[in-house]
Amino acid sequence: MIKAIMHGCNGQMGQTISNLLAEDETIRIAAGIDTFDKGKNEYPVFHNLNDCDISADVIIDFSIAHAADALLDYCSARQVPCVLCTTGLSEEQLTHLNEAAKKVAILKSANMSLGINLLLKMLKQATNVLASAGFDIEIVEKHHKQKIDAPSGTALALGASINEELNNEYEYIYDRSRTRTKRTKKEIGFSAIRGGTIVGEHDVIFAGTDETVTFSHAAFSRTVFAKGAIEAAKFLVGKPAALYTMADLI
Repeated sequence: MIKAIMHGCNGQMGQTISNLLAEDETIRIAAGIDTFDKGKNEYPVFHNLNDCDISADVIIDFSIAHAADALLDYCSARQVPCVLCTTGLSEEQLTHLNEAAKKVAILKSANMSLGINLLLKMLKQATNVLASAGFDIEIVEKHHKQKIDAPSGTALALGASINEELNNEYEYIYDRSRTRTKRTKKEIGFSAIRGGTIVGEHDVIFAGTDETVTFSHAAFSRTVFAKGAIEAAKFLVGKPAALYTMADLI
């Protein structure tokens, strides 16, 4: 039986994963970490990761960006693999992540959905055909009103997947309201919508002359991300130190 620590256990994703693992016979949550707790979990909850005295085989993280540095330090020191699902990390934190992955296995993904990760692959092929034909590229993402970072980590990952095929020559545009100029050829535009309880929707638009090609993905519940995180945790146990992605799992 794999023992996991749920980092951010009382958030929406933490609770979704907790409920799924209650019925999983191969992995269970041994402890949770969260600053807010009402004692509703069947496992012990610690306010600080360093206060946790329960050993585990892997950590699943769905918390907040400013908690990532302490998490990475803990994983490196204790040699506990980590599925890092928190988005909105700074450049300094991404550097910290890369350094930590030299010491312990870490799987980092902006989106744990199988569909999104398939879309990342499909976009590379589409980019090679459509960008060279002069199609403009725009990414529109929608999320619930509680989401803090914008654009979403998934939207940025979609943009990065496209830009890699374009030799990273395209500029990211996040706000067109501040300029009064025509769109240049080498731009990837991002639009972020926040409202209601939208779980997550992403549209990648290739707009050409007299035709538009749109790639869309919609998540209708958080379960799709939770299931991906659980499978990633199972995959990561026993892996050597390295930075993994969902592509390695798939």
